Amino acid sequence: MEPVSGARHCPFDYAEALEFDPVLRHLMTEEPVSRIRLPHGDGEAWLVTGYDDVRTVTTDRRFSRRAIIGRNFPRMTPEPIVQDEAINVMDPPGSSRLRSLISKGFAPRHMERMKVRTQHVVDELLDRMEEHGTPADLFEHLAAPLPLTTICEVLDIPEADRAQLRAHARTMMDTTVENRDDAVRAKAGLRAYFQKLTAQRRENPGDDLISALATARDGDEILNDQELTVMAMVLLITGQDTTTYEIGNIAYTLLTRPDELAMLRARPDMLPQAIEELLRFIPFRKGVGIPRVATEDVELSGVAIRAGDIVHVSYLTANRDSRKFDRPDELDLEREGTSHMTFGWGGHHCLGAPLAATELQVAIGTLLERFPALKLATPAEEVRWNKTSIWRYPLKLPVAW
Repeated sequence: MEPVSGARHCPFDYAEALEFDPVLRHLMTEEPVSRIRLPHGDGEAWLVTGYDDVRTVTTDRRFSRRAIIGRNFPRMTPEPIVQDEAINVMDPPGSSRLRSLISKGFAPRHMERMKVRTQHVVDELLDRMEEHGTPADLFEHLAAPLPLTTICEVLDIPEADRAQLRAHARTMMDTTVENRDDAVRAKAGLRAYFQKLTAQRRENPGDDLISALATARDGDEILNDQELTVMAMVLLITGQDTTTYEIGNIAYTLLTRPDELAMLRARPDMLPQAIEELLRFIPFRKGVGIPRVATEDVELSGVAIRAGDIVHVSYLTANRDSRKFDRPDELDLEREGTSHMTFGWGGHHCLGAPLAATELQVAIGTLLERFPALKLATPAEEVRWNKTSIWRYPLKLPVAW
């Protein structure tokens, strides 16, 4: 086994449009399992970059998410985004029970209703963009409002509460140190809001996703009050911003690649497959997410990982692994085969992935259909990108038609 080498300091602050982070590229090619130090948290961690090793860490019971609770683990943000009781820091069998209950909220009949709501919201937003006239900011008119409006519709959150909830979620994603106290307050504010809302839905269930989760049963199992509160928070946070950013990223990628855009316009039926490839190809975030702890000694790619070590994975590098993807750095909308890891993998694969995929397909498909001459209104190099979030996305996306 290889000896442990010195840890590399990894701020993971690269934010040049949607170019792949050169530090990540170096690690995946030169040190596929490496020691890193992150901007926040104590000590060092392992970073695992290869597709097969990432799959091992995300599916092998010897790597525990639960074990990070109470530890000041190495991370990207000053305040941990994750809640201690959230499903994304649970291990099987506890997480399996919750996932089974929550998946009932994403059953086909619920998904069909969500798709209809999404289409309605997209049509309204694009009507307004058309009324505004060309040029218009696609981020402001479509990418920013759609996922928040959709998830709030799906969770049946009153219109008057939405702006404040969005502000809380945004604050929690900021990577700057001076934001830390605000992030703590934002987390507490969201929690208090959803404790109250979920209690109301438990008492008087409606036709929304929170009610579906509150009433979901697996035999005698139901979600308890704390689980329901935290799950509603997770859905709001992960169900809006990430999809907002990916709409912006996907639109930018297509509008700067005329061949791919023309192919999609000529063959709208290939949109679902194309979206999957765009999700694989686009480096949608910086660095890493929630780590795991090795509960016993494990060897990965010839490197010894000791019991108690913190282990991060990179879905970004897994998506570019040349052993799994032919020409991994090329965008090939006709690509088939190996699944991407953008929604995670294994027991923590994103439960909201069906909703995100639906929103992306409806948003991009309707946009291309309604605006056949859509193009960037400024040179690509003038598009400004977010520099302070863990997510990568354009701040504005001026388009003309």
